Amino acid sequence: MTAINQAFLDHLTTVHQQSRHVVPHSMSCAFLDGVLQLLFPSLAERSFGSRSEVEAYYMLLRSDLEKILFRIEERLPGKPYEIADAYFEALPELQHQLNNDAAAIEAGDPAAVNVDEVIRTYPGFFAVAVYRLAHQFCRMGVPLLPRVLSAYAHAKTGIDIHPKAHIGSRFCIDHGTGVVIGETTVIGNSVKVYQGVTLGAMSVEKAMANIKRHPTIEDHVVIYAGATILGGNTVVGSNSIIGGNVWLTESVPPYARVYHRPQIKVSYYEDKADILNFSI
Repeated sequence: MTAINQAFLDHLTTVHQQSRHVVPHSMSCAFLDGVLQLLFPSLAERSFGSRSEVEAYYMLLRSDLEKILFRIEERLPGKPYEIADAYFEALPELQHQLNNDAAAIEAGDPAAVNVDEVIRTYPGFFAVAVYRLAHQFCRMGVPLLPRVLSAYAHAKTGIDIHPKAHIGSRFCIDHGTGVVIGETTVIGNSVKVYQGVTLGAMSVEKAMANIKRHPTIEDHVVIYAGATILGGNTVVGSNSIIGGNVWLTESVPPYARVYHRPQIKVSYYEDKADILNFSI
């Protein structure tokens, strides 16, 4: 047996003893899944046949949240039980917002059969749901936990939404893989984005941490796949359409149509010997 490095074990012991304000990852993600199952029966892994069963599950989740918050009590703006109570008081409005998001996705996607299918299977809806639940914690001044939840959604969906971003009602992410929405992004109502869209910053300098560095997207904007929109002063006016693969670093007015024409060459060969073969 390999000899144990005693000095390293001593170091690890000290690190763990000094570690404070740790948000438990698995418990936090289990709490998140539990809240979504409470709000949306199509996501639930158990059925609730009575009001007393719903209430018992509700109180269990509230207790779990208080335990999570207790781990970071010294960094909270209030007592864990006060914040847990306030959070659960916000759930009716959060459910209302998410129902509107799901309805917007269903209305905007010809492949969607119904809202239940959107809630149950669409990664875009899951990412937006986690964003709204995490954003509520940000509004209440809870540290770290919102980022743990958003990282969980990112890992599951490939969609990265910073929980401090401000996103209006009826937000639709179609397909979604590769979408990135930065911390100071502001998105209006009834906005739709496709896969691979980046709403990012022009610079990643640490000195810019406390200023607006991500774009503003006004109401009723559609942003197609692969578009990149950068900069805190960049505003996309309402009812605009941003085409696929556009790189945008300046503002555009309402009702704008922004796109580029790629240089594509189509050739035809009668002789198969002339066909180019590519190995990928």
